[in-house]
Amino acid sequence: MPQFVIPANLATADDGAVRAWTGDLPRLVADIAQRWALRVADPFEPGGTCSWVAPVRDAAGRDLVLKVCWRHPEAAHEAEGLAFWAGDGAVALHAAEAFDDRTSALLLERCVPGTALSETVEEADQDVIVAGMLARLWREPGEGHPFRSLQVMCEQWAAGFERRFSTAPGGLDPGLARTGLQLWRALPASAESSVVLCTDLHAGNILAAERESWLVCDPKPYVGDPAFDVLQHMLNCESRLVADPVGFAHRMAALLDLDPERLGRWLLARCVIEAPESAALQGVAARLAP
Repeated sequence: MPQFVIPANLATADDGAVRAWTGDLPRLVADIAQRWALRVADPFEPGGTCSWVAPVRDAAGRDLVLKVCWRHPEAAHEAEGLAFWAGDGAVALHAAEAFDDRTSALLLERCVPGTALSETVEEADQDVIVAGMLARLWREPGEGHPFRSLQVMCEQWAAGFERRFSTAPGGLDPGLARTGLQLWRALPASAESSVVLCTDLHAGNILAAERESWLVCDPKPYVGDPAFDVLQHMLNCESRLVADPVGFAHRMAALLDLDPERLGRWLLARCVIEAPESAALQGVAARLAP
């Protein structure tokens, strides 16, 4: 039998529960492959920190991707989000199932060549593509949808920030911390529109494909203010963000027809939430503060 491969990022995951789960992956992957009649190749490297993802071929000869996930709250509705978008701007979902209280699996469209936007396009040019993907994905969820509100996520993050800041403020000014935290909790409720969000869209989660030039993968869907959804891309472009946070916010707002002042407030709040672990984001928050 060939040796079962754990990709690098998953093998070195910080979370002890995830590391314990990886010990059961050989059995889980074998069971899922048998259930869905899949031939499984070695996983993609370096992979993620809470899922095992590999190219597969099904009984019909289709080249697909198997994603075996350690179940965690932020990604609770990935399958529902992909089903909602139905391949329109995102990878198509072929099957999804929860296998136990720790494990779910997705059978997904395979992007070929599958190269990430972050690896092939200059950072400033990524803005246009990211904005275009977001604009396609933002749509009202309709009645009876399964998605949680952005307010729920923001409250969870706020509680985590308060715990961290009380023990390790990391040099963040207390007044700035209060301002950012108040904004973080208030902004979700004051949104003028509410759409299904990716919440983790950045150039590493946009892949080159054949069906379309680019497709989004790995969403973490919530419902709320579209301005929030721009933030992860901006934080991933740290050098530009540090150099000119206001200009960067105005550029992304213009590309997406958003209120630049509101996007700036969201950016300030997000930088504060992550500032205890990042001196760079402390500086950005200070420059954005009123």
